[in-house]
Amino acid sequence: MTSPSSSVQEARKALGQRLAEIRKAAGLTKRALAQSLGWHESKASRFESGARSPSERDLRDWCSACGAESEAEDLVSTARGIEGMYVEWRKMERHGLKWAQESVVPLWERTERFRIYSPWLIPGPVQTASYITALLTSIRDRRGLIDDVPAAVKVRVEKQQVVYGNHKFAILLEESVLRYRIGGTAVMAGQLGYLLSVMALPSVSIGIIPQDADRSGLWPVEGFFLYDDELVNVELISAHLTVVQKHELAMYAKTFSELAELAVYGPAARELITAAIESLG
Repeated sequence: MTSPSSSVQEARKALGQRLAEIRKAAGLTKRALAQSLGWHESKASRFESGARSPSERDLRDWCSACGAESEAEDLVSTARGIEGMYVEWRKMERHGLKWAQESVVPLWERTERFRIYSPWLIPGPVQTASYITALLTSIRDRRGLIDDVPAAVKVRVEKQQVVYGNHKFAILLEESVLRYRIGGTAVMAGQLGYLLSVMALPSVSIGIIPQDADRSGLWPVEGFFLYDDELVNVELISAHLTVVQKHELAMYAKTFSELAELAVYGPAARELITAAIESLG
């Protein structure tokens, strides 16, 4: 699996390659292009290598100098997408946790097939309100955010209605997720009990990867949400990463399939969840 932090750089390089192709098609050297725009030659080189992100004006000027004005809007749209790929939590949550929850509702609603892998938490679509409250309260305190946890919990619970719609959820959990006591014993008991009930829904498939599974071929990786074949979201410690490069999406899809082969389902999965409940005492 490619390191998540490399995704933005990959996309910047791809944009730089497109700029180089446009320049070459116009028969211009980097020096000639830079001179026509009043730039230092190194500026054009940094754009093409992906070392520096061009502004929207830079992109329009580039296309104009190359006689490729028709390419400008598409390039600007691509650049905006790249800037949105890596968003620090402090920026995403500056208006509070409720706004951050609401911002992904359109994506949830239009996605038909969710593939979710979580190595450390029960994922959003199948969380209880108490579990959500414990998580968001911890995030609020750790990141020093405004206190809108109840409103944020309400939004997330409402988002969960997609589980009962025309959507399919394939969820893979590491067994250790069942043992992490988020919110304390009572909260975890309720959450694990809910997990048992939601497994009965025809729209939901839950697989548990046992702790004693042979991981010589594939060890635990970062948690991710794969929305159809459109994009992947990865939650990092400092930021929210969106992956849109086709070859990277294919890597996540392949990794999900390989992880799914390690998981147990049905009665075997229920046994692991029940054992986790009993261990709460």
